[in-house]
Amino acid sequence: MYDVIVIGGGHAGIEASLVAAKLNKNTLLITGKIEMIGNLPCNPSIGGPAKGIVVREIDALGGEMGKNADRSYLQMKMLNLSKGPAVRALRAQVDKVIYPKNIQKKLLKQNNLAVKEGYIDRLIVENNQVKGVVLEDDSKIVAKAVILCTGTYMQSNILVSDSVTNGGPEGERSSIGLSNNLRELGFKTFRLKTGTPPRIKKDTVDYHTVSLQPGDDIQRSFSFAEIEPMIKVEQQISCYLTYTNLKTHQIIADNLNKSSMYSGQVKGVGPRYCPSIEDKIVRFNDRERHQLFLEPESLYLDTIYLAGFSSSMPHQIQEQMVNSIEGLNNAVIDKYAYAIEYDAIDPTQLHKTLETKLISGLYTAGQVNGTSGYEEAACQGLIASINACLKLDHKEPLILGRNEAYIGVLIDDLVTKGTQEPYRLLTSRAEFRLLLRHDNADSRLLKKGYQIGLIEEKQYFLFLDKEKKIQTEIARLKKIKIYNTKTINEQLVKICSTPLKDCVYAYDLLKRPEINYNQIKKLLNEENYFEKEISDQIEIEIKYKGYIDKAIERSDKMAKLEKLLIPANIDYRDIHNLALEAKEKLTKIRPVNIGQVMRISGITPADVSVLMIYVKGLKNERDV
Repeated sequence: MYDVIVIGGGHAGIEASLVAAKLNKNTLLITGKIEMIGNLPCNPSIGGPAKGIVVREIDALGGEMGKNADRSYLQMKMLNLSKGPAVRALRAQVDKVIYPKNIQKKLLKQNNLAVKEGYIDRLIVENNQVKGVVLEDDSKIVAKAVILCTGTYMQSNILVSDSVTNGGPEGERSSIGLSNNLRELGFKTFRLKTGTPPRIKKDTVDYHTVSLQPGDDIQRSFSFAEIEPMIKVEQQISCYLTYTNLKTHQIIADNLNKSSMYSGQVKGVGPRYCPSIEDKIVRFNDRERHQLFLEPESLYLDTIYLAGFSSSMPHQIQEQMVNSIEGLNNAVIDKYAYAIEYDAIDPTQLHKTLETKLISGLYTAGQVNGTSGYEEAACQGLIASINACLKLDHKEPLILGRNEAYIGVLIDDLVTKGTQEPYRLLTSRAEFRLLLRHDNADSRLLKKGYQIGLIEEKQYFLFLDKEKKIQTEIARLKKIKIYNTKTINEQLVKICSTPLKDCVYAYDLLKRPEINYNQIKKLLNEENYFEKEISDQIEIEIKYKGYIDKAIERSDKMAKLEKLLIPANIDYRDIHNLALEAKEKLTKIRPVNIGQVMRISGITPADVSVLMIYVKGLKNERDV
């Protein structure tokens, strides 16, 4: 018997299986092909707006994605540097060959973890408790907990024009029996759609007519641990920028009925924030051009990924579309674009632990829950596995709040609001995004990772030392005065800052937007002996303290509502004056507290007031 079975070797399955094994659970990972574990079927990149912060959060909790991205990247870039710290995030272009090889090696060497090739036909369920799985060859494997990480493989179809082929990403076969089995068990499923753009042969691109997009000129990393990168900063591989044009748009418009999406072949809903090029032309028909990025796939492949050009047009039309673009007039397509349609489950059928409400011990994570993206999948695999292990050990679950992590925002959105389209994390989804920054992911979450048992003691003590340095330096700057001398004022003028009329504390001077921490050190005739991450965090904590304090105040108010718990066995039909729609939605979602109730769409302030009075009345009865 296994403690935990993980189904699927994508990014959710990787994190789930590693977590369970590290927490000393006898773990089995079942996947279609071992050589496809960690595959990057779409864009070979990790991170981006909001997503890059999620990778940092995964690392702070003891996950693997950030470390593997650091080992495998071709280019690393900090996005939105000219904007505030709340929206800054790392993005790495990773090697499509090396990234999965590294992760496969890690999994196959991991203690307490077995990896088996196979396809699941159905779950073994007794008295609403999962007991294991049955493979397609009818062999049974027993387990105490099962984590479904099936990605885009359930009942998946590949679509190109009017052609529909049963299959999964990269030409792999789809999972056939599991969707039907889940529906038989009472789960509501729905169809989603995503897609991928064509891959272009490198040597057929005219690089003189496209814009160079290099990586950053300093060493950056997702992981808080020290990881040796695959290449040096100066060896990074550049991306390139080009655009569609009116000719491209005309070719698409003339052939729109040949696209799978517009010919009626697609039944599922596609991603709003990552639409196909056909969808962009229709939805934004006033635009004369759309950005396209040429991104390297691997040092070992002669292909480039054409980001922003997802399509399901016939191959011949794809060629015309590509050859109409500046820099790609003579480009040769190595692999054509396609759309993929698959089954997902309604995520409102999940607890915040990612355990299903219908079946105890069954957890789901990743694109099967209606999300898009490698990062969203990985963080769900991590949380689902942590909670499966904590439950097996009879411990309290790990539930991250919306004020603690983007992971908490994602899971709360899924289980509270559900989704009808592939869900993508955005900074705008987080009301406390100034608290959920790239620079402070370890301050928010590393202690939790250590307490769970996924962060080693050495790393934890290094983190405590870093925190101490930051707070000590902030306290010191509050005490040090900078005087209005001629020399000081001359230096301030040089950096376009107003001269001092009186002396000022270094802490207050650093609040000026045009002054950074390094300049403060120069004004003090001191050398900056801190690493960049520490000095950046010192600067952010001081410059944005007023905004951070307001965000914390709003967060505390929300936390009070989160503490107003709702009894698990409450019958909403018994509550008078509660609207019928509210009764239906509350019965479906089963919120655990009043804060969650307020985020359910369709629930009015009047409904919240009625429910609060009712819950407080129940509490008073119990107290009596």
